Amino acid sequence: MRTLKVSLLPIIGLVLAACATAPAGVPSLGAADYAAILSDPARAEADKKDDAARRPAEVLAFAGIRPGATILEMEVGRGWYTEILSAAVGPTGKIITQNPAEFAYSSPALATRRAAGRLPNVVETTTHFDKLEAADGSVDKVLWILGPHELYYVPKDSTGLGDPAKAYAEIMRVLKPGGEFIAMDHAANAGAPSSTGGTIHRIDPAIVLASAKAAGLVFVEKSDVLANPQDDRSKMVFDATIRRHTDQFLFRFRKPS
Repeated sequence: MRTLKVSLLPIIGLVLAACATAPAGVPSLGAADYAAILSDPARAEADKKDDAARRPAEVLAFAGIRPGATILEMEVGRGWYTEILSAAVGPTGKIITQNPAEFAYSSPALATRRAAGRLPNVVETTTHFDKLEAADGSVDKVLWILGPHELYYVPKDSTGLGDPAKAYAEIMRVLKPGGEFIAMDHAANAGAPSSTGGTIHRIDPAIVLASAKAAGLVFVEKSDVLANPQDDRSKMVFDATIRRHTDQFLFRFRKPS
C-alpha cells in the first residue's frame, strides 16, 4: 500500500495541474478526477465510510475545484471536506478554514488532521460568519457545506453566529471578480421560516437564493446530486431515520466580473 501511495499521488497532481491551466471555457474536472484523491490509502477509513452518502467527488466536480485555487471553506466542523479540498488544490493552492468559536469541537479534530500531515496548505481562522478573515477580492471560491442554516441558530450562551445579510455581503467581498460561492444545505419545506435553521437545522432553499442575490451574487446553476424527494423535510436532520439521507440542495453563484 505504501508503494501505491508514492506512485499514485504525483500522477494525480500532474493530471489535476494540467486541467487547472486549461483555457477558459474548458469543462471543470469530473468526478472521476477527484476519485483518486478519495482513494488515497492514507485517508482515514472513518472518512471514507461517509463517501457513499456525501458523494464528495460529484460535489467537488460541481464546484469546479482546481489546483492552485484559494478556497475559503466556511464552517468546516471537523474538517472532513477540508482534507479533501487541501489535496484537490494541491501545494500551489490554499484553503482558509472558518469556524465560529462556539463550535469548539472543531479544533481538536483539525489539530489531529494537521498532525497527520493532511492539511499542509490550510490556514485556520475563528470568526463569526459575518466577519471573514480574508482580504477583499482574494478568494477564488467560497464553500459553505451544510451550513447556511446556522445563521439562524443561536448556541447556548451566545447572541448568534452572525448577521445574515452581513454574512452574505462578506462572501461577496472576499471573492475575486468572477469567483464563485457554493452553498449546500438540508432543505426545509418551501415557505418555512428561517427559524427552522435553529430548530431542525434546515433552511428553505429560497432563503439562500434570495440572500445571495441580495448581496449581489448571480445564480449560476444547481445540482440534484444529493436530492432526496422521499425525505420528510419537517424532521430534524439528526433524526436516525433520515440522517445522512436528507434532501440537500446544492447551488453555485458567481460574483460579477
